[in-house]
Amino acid sequence: MNELVTALGVAIVVFAATNVDDILLLAAFFADPELSPRQVVAGQFLGMLVLVAASAVCALFAVVIPAGWIGLLGLAPLGLGVFGLVRRERADADSPLAKRTASRRSVWLAVAGVTIANGGDNLGVYIPMFSNERRLLVVYIVVFAVLTAVWCVVGHYLVNNPLVGKRLARYGQAALPFVLIALGLWILADARALIWPEAAE
Repeated sequence: MNELVTALGVAIVVFAATNVDDILLLAAFFADPELSPRQVVAGQFLGMLVLVAASAVCALFAVVIPAGWIGLLGLAPLGLGVFGLVRRERADADSPLAKRTASRRSVWLAVAGVTIANGGDNLGVYIPMFSNERRLLVVYIVVFAVLTAVWCVVGHYLVNNPLVGKRLARYGQAALPFVLIALGLWILADARALIWPEAAE
């Protein structure tokens, strides 16, 4: 019983520490009126599922991801951010209806891609944790699933909060491409280990 309680506490702390920045990203996505909240939630769950599944597979088969390769995931948010800026420039020429339809179809994949790309620290922590406590893997997965739902609720609450909601709704859509570009460049910085191996030390 004590082991289970300890595992729950560890899982909560680890998830919160590795996903605190996801709350702000979720709030930015929820603040975009062209994005469906349902699709944002679906994308977040898909992204976390991929991260947890990849970590579990690596842990079970003792796979070590070379330093630098995870940094290449930064190409996903960078590309999405650039695409968002280009789309904004072409918005006047495009059909508003077609634009909204395309957004609904692709947003869950976009959110999942950003979640995965922002999950380098998740992989770095989850893989050794899963490797050391394989018998508790199911407990960790359940806790992470529950907390992913909590994160989505908090992100949605921030957008609908009377104090910050209006500002997020006003500036969130405009700032999102720049946030994604900055995030992508920040993650890509870790890929420098592919060129300069000493950078990973």
